[in-house]
Amino acid sequence: MELKRVVVTGLGAITPVGNSVEETWKNLLNGVSGAAPITHFNTEKFKTQFACEVKDFKPEDYGIDRKEARKMDLYCQYAIAAATQAIADSGMNLEEIDKNRVGVIYGVGIGGIKTFQEEIEAYGRTGEELGPKFGPFFIPKMISDIAAGHISIMYGFHGPNYVTTSACASSTHALADAFNLIRLGKADIIVGGGAEAAITSGGVGGFNAMKALSTRNDDPAGASRPFSASRDGFIMAEGAGCLILEELEHAKARGAKIYAEFAGEGMSADAHHITASHPEGLGAKLVMQNALADAGMKPEDIDYINVHGTSTHVGDISEAKAIKDVFGQHAFELNISSTKSMTGHLLGAAGAVEALVSVLSVKNDIVPPTINHADDDRDEEIDYNLNFTFNVAQQRTVRAALSNTFGFGGHNACVIFKKYAD
Repeated sequence: MELKRVVVTGLGAITPVGNSVEETWKNLLNGVSGAAPITHFNTEKFKTQFACEVKDFKPEDYGIDRKEARKMDLYCQYAIAAATQAIADSGMNLEEIDKNRVGVIYGVGIGGIKTFQEEIEAYGRTGEELGPKFGPFFIPKMISDIAAGHISIMYGFHGPNYVTTSACASSTHALADAFNLIRLGKADIIVGGGAEAAITSGGVGGFNAMKALSTRNDDPAGASRPFSASRDGFIMAEGAGCLILEELEHAKARGAKIYAEFAGEGMSADAHHITASHPEGLGAKLVMQNALADAGMKPEDIDYINVHGTSTHVGDISEAKAIKDVFGQHAFELNISSTKSMTGHLLGAAGAVEALVSVLSVKNDIVPPTINHADDDRDEEIDYNLNFTFNVAQQRTVRAALSNTFGFGGHNACVIFKKYAD
């Protein structure tokens, strides 16, 4: 059968550098960091005392009633807010579209950890003495699938509806699934994205125990420094990203604006270690090759890679090696950047936010920077002939952009967007 073409017709974002797509994009291009001291809990005894939190978020600004918000974990509120933005941006007429052909697929790495922690702590204080007194919304607030459920209920979308969970690759897998369902003809539109809100004492403490987080408490804004020798771990972040993916002819028939075409996706596994990426980047190499093959594209067709680039020692080295292996000489003609240097690592939401950035780069012909790098802070294991777009955004033609996400467990996912041409 002939596969249908898929385009991006709407975008939404709640991130540490902006509560809209416009604000997020502007701050990314200007190299603004979202890192600051943690306000969600008392960090006095924690090794890491900063993160990339969402600022000034008000759920009622996105159609979430205050009473209903109390029934939702924060990650779910972020998910709905990003989806609400994207649906509005898409211009879809909710009275005219066939809602049986509209789905919701979100990626969530951890889900309602805040709710889980609060309920268990409350039980620990009173449970043995008074017996279990869990809140009636404990389970539906906590479970990771509920974000997609809430969005479909809010808008009456009856199409495919579920959540993907694959650690930091979660929302890239969600977008890949959405892409495949549409091109197979199983849906006309899918609200695809990812959300996370794991900046809790349990979340930060757990990652601290793994020695995964930066402890640069004296310089939060400068802590995420991918591909620099002095990098010391990633920065926890929260938020959500959403893309409206739509079958091309359906989008054209309703006169939708088109940001970019979804060209292809790739998936692979490192099959190496539960948390560390393969030191030679074998899984990263395979996932990019798979995405290029799926898109029917050659390495030289890509102009920009939004890398996983978490600011960890092994991860940054292995990804840079994989890019050189896949792209050969063309690797040195590419722009590469890690927007995690500004947003921090949004875990399950990272893929959606970074896919959104990739789409905007294709649309606007500009590449956001990798901030916090100094010329005297070079790692001898990284080839700086690669253009990491350090510190300053770069204007250039971006015919196609590739976005990488790699998760604990060795899960790798990659998506490619290209300029739309009829």
